[in-house]
This record gives sequence, structure tokens and C-alpha cells, in this order.
Amino acid sequence: MFTTINHKGKTYKADLDKPIDISIPLRAGEQNVNAWNAAPVKIEPVRAGDWIGEVSMGGSVNFRNIAFNPHGNGTHTECVGHISRENYSINQVLKKFFFIAEVISILPDELPNGDYVITAEHIKNCMEDKHPEALIIRTISNPVSKMDMQYSGTTPPYLTEDGMRLIVDLGVEHLLIDLPSVDKEKDEGKVASHHIFWDYPNNPQLHKTITELIYVPNDVLDGTYLLNLQIASFENDATPSKPVLYKIVL
Repeated sequence: MFTTINHKGKTYKADLDKPIDISIPLRAGEQNVNAWNAAPVKIEPVRAGDWIGEVSMGGSVNFRNIAFNPHGNGTHTECVGHISRENYSINQVLKKFFFIAEVISILPDELPNGDYVITAEHIKNCMEDKHPEALIIRTISNPVSKMDMQYSGTTPPYLTEDGMRLIVDLGVEHLLIDLPSVDKEKDEGKVASHHIFWDYPNNPQLHKTITELIYVPNDVLDGTYLLNLQIASFENDATPSKPVLYKIVL
């Protein structure tokens, strides 16, 4: 099944029968991606007296409680409410879910202090004259172990401020990245790239989103795709999400 979408005067045709899921699933226990020292995901059956919500343990139905942190336990999409004094909810501000997206792959540069960064030059070299609604950044190398990486205390790569300014100048409204954050793990609370992207507090861009901790498989080529940014309806600054790509066909 195919669909067409128009963006900036150009028509794109996408194959909806071949979805490419770039989310990392939430799994119980230690074998799950983790950042910010978040507690592991818990998925446990409800117990009420002699009754248990687990069919394999004698219950009539599976009826489980789930505990997780959206920022630290898996793929999530966040809005400006992540850094604002105001209580903005991702469920209230994200009202459109299909976007023309560009997938790019970047090998971060190493700084003298040992940090690894994604720079404006990286973005410029990959984007040329493209101005997509959504930008998806895959960092190299790209092992499958990213799906259960324990990031806390490891200072993962991050975007420089100039890199984020260029992304904003390109008109990107939805940024997706396979790292725990667009900012350095410990930056004295500045979260500078988040502030640049959302122009907070000067002119908050309520409709824009950042999605972190994705995983783009190696067999997905760089290029243009249709993105379906699926979220759970949480009234919170962030929610678990399921970004799905569809190939553009000529």
C-alpha cells in the first residue's frame, strides 16, 4: 500500500507495507538501554490476596504494573516542557505525526578533553541543500549493543551548540538521535542545545520535539523517508515513543 505526501511543493510516495521501526523496546530488567542512572524497567504482575495477574502462574489474565522513566529507559519523545518552568505536555503539543525526514550518519569528532561531538560541519556536509521537517542522526559506529547500552557515567557523544544552531536554521522541527541526549551528560545544568532548539525562554517553539535513544539499523541507508512519530498519550514532558520510517519510492 502506498501513500503520497506533499512537502514544500514536492510530492513524495511512500511504501506503507514495509515499516522500519527505529525505536528501542522497553524490556524489564537490566538488559535494556539505560541512561541518567534510571532504575531498570519493572514489569510485574498485580497481586491481590491469592490472585495474581499472570496466566503462567495460575491467574485468569495477564494484568501487570509497569514502572519506568521515559528519559532513561528507552526511546522517548520530549517537548519544551523538558526544560521549561511551564508545564507543557508532549500529548498536548504534538498534534501532527507524519513528516518528511532525512537520515544521516555521523562519526563524531574527538575533542582534546576526550569528549566526542557532532558539529555544524558534520551536519552541513550531510544535508547539502536539504530542509526536512525531521532529522534523524545515526552515530558511527553503530553496533546492535546500542539497544542495551548502559550510558550512565560514560559521557556519550553530543551536539555542539553550533551544530544545533545549524539544525534550527535548516528548519528542522523534529530531531531524532541515537544518543541519550543532544547535550553533554554533565554540563552544569546548561542543557544548551535543548534551549537552542526550542528557543527557550525567548520564544518557545511548542510544536518542536526531540526524540532520543533511537536505533537505526545498519541496513537502513542514509536518505529521505516518511516518518511516523508515534507516541503514547502521556500528559508529561516526555513519553515513550515508536518512530517508524517508510521508504520513499520514485
